[in-house]
Amino acid sequence: MAIALTIAGSDSGGGAGIQADLKAFSAMGVYGASVITAVTAQNTRDVTAVHPIPDDVVAAQIDAVLDDIAVDAIKIGMLGSPSLIRTVARCLERFDGPVVLDPVMVAKSGAALLHDSAIDALKTHLVPRADLLTPNLPEAAKLLGGSDAPLLDQVDALLALGPRAVLLKGGHGDGDICSDWLSIELWSQQLDAPRIDTRNTHGTGCSYASAITAGLAKGWRLEHATRVAHGWLHQAILRADELSVGQGHGPVHHFHGAWG
Repeated sequence: MAIALTIAGSDSGGGAGIQADLKAFSAMGVYGASVITAVTAQNTRDVTAVHPIPDDVVAAQIDAVLDDIAVDAIKIGMLGSPSLIRTVARCLERFDGPVVLDPVMVAKSGAALLHDSAIDALKTHLVPRADLLTPNLPEAAKLLGGSDAPLLDQVDALLALGPRAVLLKGGHGDGDICSDWLSIELWSQQLDAPRIDTRNTHGTGCSYASAITAGLAKGWRLEHATRVAHGWLHQAILRADELSVGQGHGPVHHFHGAWG
């Protein structure tokens, strides 16, 4: 059994964060372990409270999992402070498997989940450790200091920060086609899908990164894991309206291949 670990915040509404990560792992046929970095009071409309988990407790969770469970790949999501970023980076020094870093900064509702003061720490301590960095367009702009350069130039600039590969997600762009760019050193591929007219896209970034992590946990090459995750997520968004969860930005349908 392939095993993946998610290090992220909890979403009480169940659509993003730890909950979305574990659903994506399961949908992809991978066992999921978890380390919770924050507890949020959250639904499909808003984030009303964020309670960070103390750094030493996060470290204890990581150590407990890695001491006992043979984790094949790790996905990192919400990290709220520079000290927590440094703590997670230190804990992962003992892990030699693939790491997918989803630089979660803003919730779908617009609530800030990563303070600007933590961005430099993320770039210094975790981005160079990442085998794959998965920012959306607003997150890429923050990582690059507000850059509005052409997409491929942004990808190159993100690679220059030190990750082995970058997946720049185009969901926040315009047009009828949603385009993501996967770049590994000198190799790049554009992944296109028709844009879906739905407001139920809560947790897309978390789920996408976690589905890729699941593929890496199975031993798939990054290119293959990303293509499979891209197709799976497109169907999860396409089927999202069937769930009718909440009154705001509802979740994607993680288990579209199994029920619903």
